[in-house]
Amino acid sequence: MSSKRISANFVALLTIVALFLPWHDASAQTTEPSTRTGALEQVQAERVKLLAPQEPEKFERAMARAEAMLTRGGNHWYPYFENSYSGGGFPFGAGYSWFVGSYKTLDVRGSITPSGYKLAESEFLNPRIFNRRGRLALHGGWREATEVPFYGLGDTRADNRVSYGFKQPYVSGLLNLKPTRKLLVVSGGIEYTQWKLQRGEGSFPSIDDIFDAEALAGIGAKVNYLHTQVGVGLDWRQAEEYARRGGYYGITVHEYNDDDDQFGFREVQYEAIQHVPILREAWVLSFRGRVTTSSAKTDQRVPFFMTPSLGSGSTLRAYPTRRFRGEDTLLLQAEWRIMVNRFMDTAIFYDAGKAVQDEGDLDFDHLKTDVGFGVRFHAPFRTLLRTDVAKGSEGWRFIASVGPVF
Repeated sequence: MSSKRISANFVALLTIVALFLPWHDASAQTTEPSTRTGALEQVQAERVKLLAPQEPEKFERAMARAEAMLTRGGNHWYPYFENSYSGGGFPFGAGYSWFVGSYKTLDVRGSITPSGYKLAESEFLNPRIFNRRGRLALHGGWREATEVPFYGLGDTRADNRVSYGFKQPYVSGLLNLKPTRKLLVVSGGIEYTQWKLQRGEGSFPSIDDIFDAEALAGIGAKVNYLHTQVGVGLDWRQAEEYARRGGYYGITVHEYNDDDDQFGFREVQYEAIQHVPILREAWVLSFRGRVTTSSAKTDQRVPFFMTPSLGSGSTLRAYPTRRFRGEDTLLLQAEWRIMVNRFMDTAIFYDAGKAVQDEGDLDFDHLKTDVGFGVRFHAPFRTLLRTDVAKGSEGWRFIASVGPVF
């Protein structure tokens, strides 16, 4: 090949490159900076191009809306799904809250169920009292229950069920305090209330058709209680309504003083909760133990409607609400919680417990038990929806709740 042809080809190649370079994306050029400062500026400029606000996913937006809708506080209406008394069926209700000061709110709410359970209540809440060490809640309200189940005291048969009703006005105040803002928690409260018993409604016999006041303390009673309580404990959970680590160990003492000195008693509750994270909280083993004892004051009796109970969506989940009653109860629970994603957990659980009339019978013999599986939807510090399916000796039960088990 002649030298002239090589020169011509070389010139043609240079011409093509020269024509292409002006159209090439400037971002593809790799001009090397002459200084270290220039190199850092170039890297920073490339990063800025990639920065953009993170857009929440659809499910994340839906969970945020659900949490905002269910959260009390602020100036807004919200749906209210709490019953006047557990076991009354699904409640339909609403509430409205508004600010009355810095972080202080006033809240009015009410609910009703198809079986006639009614609730009307107001609440004043100051969540930052004592330099944000305490939380003060004042309540006033009225509630009615029409067909509360009663199966007897102790280990009884399911076909023994009868029902009773009551009406109850009340005013109360409760202060929860963290003196050091960590670990130690103390609480104190006072309530004045009236229990007015009435005949049970529904398809089951009314309790006063089966028992009289001599056989069962409290039948047909109208009791005015001055109720005081004091509690102390250690709490290092992230939040009470949803936690994946930490624990709570505490004791609460309740004093019920009857104006007529017939049904006064003391109730003491011991509770321990522990969450054990595994595999960076992908799994959590959660445990709960609770013992409740009650004792009548001198020459008085504990009325049947105030005895501790087991059986509900948060105690013995395979058994109906208040299936077992007694002056003393024992409850043991364990859950294996598995994180599915940031907003959803599943759980395999086991519950065991018993209700007795003598504190000496609070042992591990003849416990009522159940097992089950559940799904929970949650925000970072709150359980928004929980569904459980449980199997016990009396069959299956399905539970839906807007709160945690423990």
